[in-house]
Amino acid sequence: MAQNRARLPVVFLPHGGGPWPFVNAGIGSDAERAALRQYLEKVRALPKSPPRAVLVISAHWEETVPTVMSGAAPPLLFDYYGFPPESYQLSWPAPGEPALAARVRELLGAAGIETADNAERGFDHGAFVPLKLAYPDADIPTVQLSLKAGLDPSEHLALGRALAPLRDEDVFIIGSGMSYHNMRGFGPQGRPASAAFDAWLRETVSSAPVERDARLSNWGAAPAARDVHPREEHLLPLMVIAGAAGGDRGRVGFRGTFFGVEISAHEFG
Repeated sequence: MAQNRARLPVVFLPHGGGPWPFVNAGIGSDAERAALRQYLEKVRALPKSPPRAVLVISAHWEETVPTVMSGAAPPLLFDYYGFPPESYQLSWPAPGEPALAARVRELLGAAGIETADNAERGFDHGAFVPLKLAYPDADIPTVQLSLKAGLDPSEHLALGRALAPLRDEDVFIIGSGMSYHNMRGFGPQGRPASAAFDAWLRETVSSAPVERDARLSNWGAAPAARDVHPREEHLLPLMVIAGAAGGDRGRVGFRGTFFGVEISAHEFG
């Protein structure tokens, strides 16, 4: 455990769409891309001093039990389709950290949560796209953790609570998803629903922790919830982050639009 270091913050961030920062594929407007890029490039400054490692939970990996990447040199997993050839030649050679992967499993196991590891899997675009902006030198050991199939919000809050000790062990926990994710709803037609849901989300994240977690557990009752998230995998990383936040109230780290709908990032600690 790191000594004499401040507890690290945790963050839920929007990762945009596909390889949007690195190829000219018409994803969002120039202004939208610039604003989101500027925020993601500053994420590394949230901890007061550089962490020893990153643990990232991406919307783009689900397993029957929470599964952690344990390889020492993870490749990239190009899990997007129909983009220019150069988008499949990107590089972000951050090292893995098998010891951190083992620690993640230890903490989850102590909480009674069954886990697995995968030494072969690479970083999916929900992980490497925002982290390539935040850590362009790929100089920080990084481990990725999957969501649990079924996408139960309470289970993912429990995952985060179990992982909270990592904040005192110099590990920066990042949840990567989108506060809006309806592929058929992007554009002006999706703006009212996104605005209603995002207002609820901002109020929820800034609430006292007991109320926050209760509201997140019942997120489907939020205004326009299923219009914004027909399937909730892009919201579930927030549950892990909120669980790891413990008694910390959240704050809005970024608020903007992407493809014309409202999106936000949320920071704790």
